[in-house]
Amino acid sequence: MFIFAALSSYFLGALAVILDKFLLGSKRISSAPVYSFYIGVSGLFVLFLIPFGFHIPSFFQIFLSLISGSMFSVGILFLYFAIQKGEASRVFPIVGVIIPVVTCFLSFVTSSEKFFLIQITGIFLLIFGGLLISFDLPLKIDKRKFVLGFWDSFWAGIFLAFAYFLFKFVYNEQTFMNGFIWTRIGAFVGVMAYFVIPDWRKNILGSFRGFNKPKKKEYQTGSLFVANKIIGGASSILLNFAISLGSVTVVNSLVSSQYVFILVLAFFAHKKFPFVFEEKLNFWDWAQKVGAIVLIGIGVIMIY
Repeated sequence: MFIFAALSSYFLGALAVILDKFLLGSKRISSAPVYSFYIGVSGLFVLFLIPFGFHIPSFFQIFLSLISGSMFSVGILFLYFAIQKGEASRVFPIVGVIIPVVTCFLSFVTSSEKFFLIQITGIFLLIFGGLLISFDLPLKIDKRKFVLGFWDSFWAGIFLAFAYFLFKFVYNEQTFMNGFIWTRIGAFVGVMAYFVIPDWRKNILGSFRGFNKPKKKEYQTGSLFVANKIIGGASSILLNFAISLGSVTVVNSLVSSQYVFILVLAFFAHKKFPFVFEEKLNFWDWAQKVGAIVLIGIGVIMIY
């Protein structure tokens, strides 16, 4: 059950990533901090779920929920920086590789989860498949672009891994609905910290002016943003639900399946908007990525 929920989440997440790239790459939204800010604020719509199972847990659980939610916001911010700068089908898999490695390490250190050899092998196949789908062979990378895209993706993976790992402890002590509400509040707290940085504060406050006399483009951007957040929200709920039911390491390792979805969606998006989606999809790119997909598929089967 949790495997199906995770795969459904990652498909919707891939669709959200493509829309994120379109909104950021086409400059319809000015910057990653502005985009991330509105993501965090829109998460407060979860407060409408209060009648369906909200309660005030212990102080430690509130602290854990707020910290994990804030880490999630920071991870999303770095992810948007990476998506804005690089190819979606290349920078995102780096995040997906970092997440299972870090969560597996944390689970091992805390002895919170135990794994069979076949599951561990499957996780490593997923990780290797994620690496293979990310980089060109032979390895020829513009160092400046590589460092920018890589480090944003790296820190996104670190913060998201810690967030997902802490989510599991939240759901172990709280109901799924209550934990989800509290972690979304934490995500809002995280984006409010953006106001501490002058340039980010200026950009966020400047974005409010577009609400006074919105033009046709602003209406279209707003509609895309709302649609994307509905898709992203459904993905987030499914992912958190999967984490609450099963192994956080296995769920995070399945993120490799999202690379497949992103690759296919990016191909069609590149045909329509080549100026936004600068994907390199020649024969050898496809051959390399198909090979990676095969490894990912074997890894998914092994962790069952």
